[in-house]
Amino acid sequence: MKIQINKSDLNVNINNFMRKCGYAPFHNSFTRVLANSGYPRFHIYINDQDDKYVLNLHLDQKRPSYGKQTAHSGEYDGKVVEDETDRIMDFL
Repeated sequence: MKIQINKSDLNVNINNFMRKCGYAPFHNSFTRVLANSGYPRFHIYINDQDDKYVLNLHLDQKRPSYGKQTAHSGEYDGKVVEDETDRIMDFL
C-alpha cells in the first residue's frame, strides 16, 4: 500500500518519524517486527519525491524462500495493512 506524506506535515526528518512509528532501519528501508522470530513484520520502502514522501508498505508474513525461483510473501493490501496505514497516519 502506498502512503503519501507531505514533507510540510512532518516536524522531524523521515528517519526520526519512522522511528517514532516503531520502525527500525533495515538496509535501505524500515521494518516493524511483530514477533520474536522476526516474522511477520511490516516493511516500508521510502521514495523521496519533491515535496512529499511515498511510503510503500507491505506485510511480510514469512521469511523469503529463494532458490531457483523467487517467492515473496508480502501482502500489500487488506485489513491488517490498512490498520497499519491508519496507525502511521495517526503519528502525523
